[in-house]
Amino acid sequence: MNEFNQILPVSALGEDARVAFYKKTYTYLAFAVLLFVLVEYLFLQVDFIVNIGLQMIQGWTWLLVLGGFMFVTNHVERMALGSKDKTVHHTALFLYVIAEAFIFVPLIYIAIEISGARETDILSQAAVMTLALFAGLTAIVFVTKKDFSFLKSIITIGSFLAIGLIVAGTLFGGFTLGLWFSVGMVVLASGSILYQTSNMMHKYEEEQYVAASLGLFASLMLLFWYVVSIFMSE
Repeated sequence: MNEFNQILPVSALGEDARVAFYKKTYTYLAFAVLLFVLVEYLFLQVDFIVNIGLQMIQGWTWLLVLGGFMFVTNHVERMALGSKDKTVHHTALFLYVIAEAFIFVPLIYIAIEISGARETDILSQAAVMTLALFAGLTAIVFVTKKDFSFLKSIITIGSFLAIGLIVAGTLFGGFTLGLWFSVGMVVLASGSILYQTSNMMHKYEEEQYVAASLGLFASLMLLFWYVVSIFMSE
């Protein structure tokens, strides 16, 4: 009987067990965000890292970075979901947060520069907007208790389409993605949050709360990236 209970999805657990799982998941998510902020701050203090980050967004280099990053994202999420080893889960989350912080260096640096020129705090505004959207999308899943796994194929197709547009923008210098691309990516990231939150309830097991927080963190960071991009384009 104990073995059977171990393979139950969170949605099939008792109320106390479900609540405990959700608390652990969102606690780890909060720690991941705090670690991201700390590491990002430290990275921005190192000129060498900032220069590398700014060079990454030039031409084909950025395509390679995005392609590699998407591969790592998928691999880390599969590794976390497929393993029941908590050490693997913690390591995957930690390494992914560090990788995200590094990828964000050029965006955050440029956003700070634009904020200084406009005398507005782009990052704070984007953070508030991102958290509000994340909270609203999370509430939709918890209130409806709907399984949003059907979004997986849509998210996959949307991701490949986005990569195609980025490639086109790189190949043809006059072709810029612009504001509407960022809006579309916000919609895609929102779908990803619905999907990951639904997975947390219907796919993950009781001891996979770290893995669940990793999936949520990845979607949250994708949303934050493009919300920042929208505020920068105004």
